[in-house]
Amino acid sequence: MTGRRALLIVNRKARNGRSDLAAALEGLAASGITLLDVPASTPKEAMAAIRDHRKDVDLLIVGGGDGTFNTLAEILVEAGLPVGVLPLGTANDLARTLGIPPSLEEACAVIAGGRQHRIDLGSVNGKLFFNVASMGLSTELSRKLTRDEKRRWGVLGYAFRSWDAWRSSRPFRATIVADGKRLQVRSIQISVGNGRFYGGGMAIAEEAVIDDQRLDLYSLEPLGFWRLAAVLPAFRSGPHKRLEPFHCVQAERIEIETSIPMEIDTDGELTTRTPARFHVIPEALSVFVPADDNPGLKDSRDVA
Repeated sequence: MTGRRALLIVNRKARNGRSDLAAALEGLAASGITLLDVPASTPKEAMAAIRDHRKDVDLLIVGGGDGTFNTLAEILVEAGLPVGVLPLGTANDLARTLGIPPSLEEACAVIAGGRQHRIDLGSVNGKLFFNVASMGLSTELSRKLTRDEKRRWGVLGYAFRSWDAWRSSRPFRATIVADGKRLQVRSIQISVGNGRFYGGGMAIAEEAVIDDQRLDLYSLEPLGFWRLAAVLPAFRSGPHKRLEPFHCVQAERIEIETSIPMEIDTDGELTTRTPARFHVIPEALSVFVPADDNPGLKDSRDVA
């Protein structure tokens, strides 16, 4: 990485966005990376900074959480530069999928190490996402969990608000067409994953990775609270079609129509609604990853 220039964009409104990055960034400087730090207090300013400086640098370094990366997804792809991840958010599920350590010093060391890997992105109604797009229970959770609560409680905020989200969610009927195969479901939650992790470390599916050129869908049928509590452990390793309350599908293209219009959150941000058209964009972005293998990646598409 010697002699390379990097544009640094940090979301200071992320949960850990006010962290002192000086010590961590010293490791990048020691490895020969020169930083161009452009203040950006809004997503619009961050996008403008990337667009204005993409020809002046060799890589991008983005500090923030999953919402930050979701907001910047389109401009990151447009820039066509490798991206380093500094996990400064609440859940940091993209970082978890990529095997990025939570320590900022270690995350910077991953960037300095220089190993790049191409990952896929998901698209729903033209909106790109890294981790997951969901409707139902998760959108209620996204609506109820405030920025202040995320900052105060961290990942525990998801657990604290899950009860409220479950009480206010309503079952809905949906028609799912996955690579031409039709499925009718009654559901309280449908999630379509591109990556492996979402919601603070839950897995979208047992075999989900972010570079397999397919999407992983599950639909959860309506359950009473105690039955729902009984299946919660399945979310840590990933729902599987053998579990009775779940319908699981893998596909490159998915269409979903619902009995009533449903909001959709992408990586925790409310961005679109049904009817929804999903597809995977293979090898959409190059990111810096650790040298060690991790379950969120395959090993076949490292960048030279």
